[in-house]
Amino acid sequence: MSFQQGLSGLNGAAKHLDVIGNNVANASTVGFKQGQVQFADAYANSMNRSGNSPVGIGVTAANVAQSFTQGNVTSTNNPLDIAINGDGFFRMAGSLTDQSPRYGRNGQFQLNKDGYIINPSMNGAYLTGYPAGITGGDAVPLKIDTSTLPATATQKIATKVNLDSRKTVPTVTPFDPANPNSYTNSTGVTAYDSLGNPYSVQTYYVKGATAGAPPSTTWTMYATVDGKMVTTLPGGTVPQAIGTMTFNSTGVMTGATGMTLDLSGYTRAGGTFPGAIALNYTGSTQTGSAFVNLAQSQDGMPPGTLSSFTIGKDGAIIGSYSNQQTKALGQVVLVNFANPNGLQPLGNNLYQATSDAGAPLVGSPTTGTFGTLQARAVEDSNVDLTRELVNMIVAQRVYQANSQTIKVQDTVLQTLVSLR
Repeated sequence: MSFQQGLSGLNGAAKHLDVIGNNVANASTVGFKQGQVQFADAYANSMNRSGNSPVGIGVTAANVAQSFTQGNVTSTNNPLDIAINGDGFFRMAGSLTDQSPRYGRNGQFQLNKDGYIINPSMNGAYLTGYPAGITGGDAVPLKIDTSTLPATATQKIATKVNLDSRKTVPTVTPFDPANPNSYTNSTGVTAYDSLGNPYSVQTYYVKGATAGAPPSTTWTMYATVDGKMVTTLPGGTVPQAIGTMTFNSTGVMTGATGMTLDLSGYTRAGGTFPGAIALNYTGSTQTGSAFVNLAQSQDGMPPGTLSSFTIGKDGAIIGSYSNQQTKALGQVVLVNFANPNGLQPLGNNLYQATSDAGAPLVGSPTTGTFGTLQARAVEDSNVDLTRELVNMIVAQRVYQANSQTIKVQDTVLQTLVSLR
């Protein structure tokens, strides 16, 4: 027995206590991965290189390894909080000028004044990924585009109705939107011009007499725009038919003519339409039941401002706009390594790649071996406080035991010195 073994044991136990203390201190640090001390025994070489001494000279702390096990996922109220459930690290950039990659699991993100997604707990590092519309190449700092979504002029209106075959032919002609006796039923839809100005389009259905063999019924359609009747000449008084539909005796639509609505003479405030609006009544029927508007849509939209955005399991950032539209704003990427324990801790919840970790593998969440993302959530520290407190007691006893070996060695030396 010598002082060397006891001294190395004290150093090892102190190192163990340091790691345990660091784990306990970071028990509430989001994304933290606990450390584990890996010890190795030590032997001295003989001077003539004939072999090692059979008696060891103590212990060494060979390595402090990170335990990259999954932490619990806790829900939050921040829409930018992101938890990784599975393998992978967020790829971060130190700044807009320093694009050297850094990695971490802390998903407490915020928007800075310029619209970039940053992590204040990671020293303001920038989350990187792919901009909207790009699916590969180098990942760049992600920025939320808050610009207004431009308006789109209506080019198509799709309607599906059931017309009541029991209705009689209107007794008043010609069609007059102010006289309900001149039409059978009506539906309404909002159309938009190139500037997003809305136009209230009301379509009227006028049943015609049944004729032919086999019998068929033709329905003629008219329209008003913002309460003004669509006429053969803008500002005129003669109503213009915007289309006709023909149904056979089984209620199936067998023909359609016209089916266009020209609003060029009804625009306002500088707005335009690229052409006549195409009308589509595919799937419409004529049966012996009440009139009903089964479906209606149009492809125009007013301008929209970004009202919110969400981050999906696959990392896609989808913006929701005030005009009920959605748009892809970017793609969060994850990075994985063959040996995560080879990463170099930098502090601030960040790691740096090293040759021991292997080449960084970049990909989208949910693909390959990458985990999934969960928005409005964070990954807790994987420190088990109960286990760490027990380990602390064990490390303390190891420290006491090694101090006792030094005390015994001191007693032995004292005995030798006291020999007469």
